Amino acid sequence: MDTIIECDNITHYYGKRLIYQNLNFEVKKGKILGLLGKNGTGKTTIINILNGYLKPRSGVCRLFGEDMEHISPATKARVGLLLEGHIQHTYFNVEQIEHFYSQFFPNWKRDAYYELLKKLQVTRTQKLSTMSCGQRSQVALGLLFAQDPELLILDDFSMGLDPGYRRLFVEFLKEYATAEGKTVFLTSHIIQDMEMLIDDCIILDYGRILLHLPTKEIMENFRRFRFSAEANEISSQSDLWNTQKIGSEWETYSFLPTAEVEQRLAAFGANKLTEERISLEDAFIGLTGKY
Repeated sequence: MDTIIECDNITHYYGKRLIYQNLNFEVKKGKILGLLGKNGTGKTTIINILNGYLKPRSGVCRLFGEDMEHISPATKARVGLLLEGHIQHTYFNVEQIEHFYSQFFPNWKRDAYYELLKKLQVTRTQKLSTMSCGQRSQVALGLLFAQDPELLILDDFSMGLDPGYRRLFVEFLKEYATAEGKTVFLTSHIIQDMEMLIDDCIILDYGRILLHLPTKEIMENFRRFRFSAEANEISSQSDLWNTQKIGSEWETYSFLPTAEVEQRLAAFGANKLTEERISLEDAFIGLTGKY
């Protein structure tokens, strides 16, 4: 399986503040990978580094095998990039902006653009400046599909979209990527959307990757455990995440089987242990904490 994105030992600072230390990951062809992390963990930063807009302190990123500092125009044409903010030329109307972008991409598929925009209930002569944030977001996404890129990089793709538009786009993107064998690398603060969409998941903490696993593996094996305990404090235990007291009960998260969790907590007088299956959003909170 070909490697489409590769990040090799990326270390980056903003001033004296460490963003990553020796960050390593790769994305294989045909995968939809979601990058999750709290605000300030560097999700947009790694996208800027990938595309050569930002130079890290050390390390290298590659797209289709090309170094981030020397990405050729031919390789850039293989990438559909949506940066946070969905900035567009708002003085264009729906038809004009499609014609403008079509000049830069050799595999332009205008039908893909208009197919997505049929859902918007806007005319071809309507200016982007008169649209809502969610409508402009859909225009931006439609332009990406029309590029017919091999790799889609989407930074906070659901920003400004209401629940109906978000669901529409997630379903559209999943079908498009699967049918066409596309590779997708995306971020979003709305993790429910990611759960429906992504094959693999990277969860960033401050300065490092907490885990990089298939989403299915996280959903099937990571659990929340609730229990009572005699102890007022429970010291950190290996393979137990974010153990804390909530009201009169305790909770913790783990990939371990219930029997092993019970054994780890026995020294603290734990009892009435219950196991719960959780959503990807709950798993994210369990791994990174609420604050």
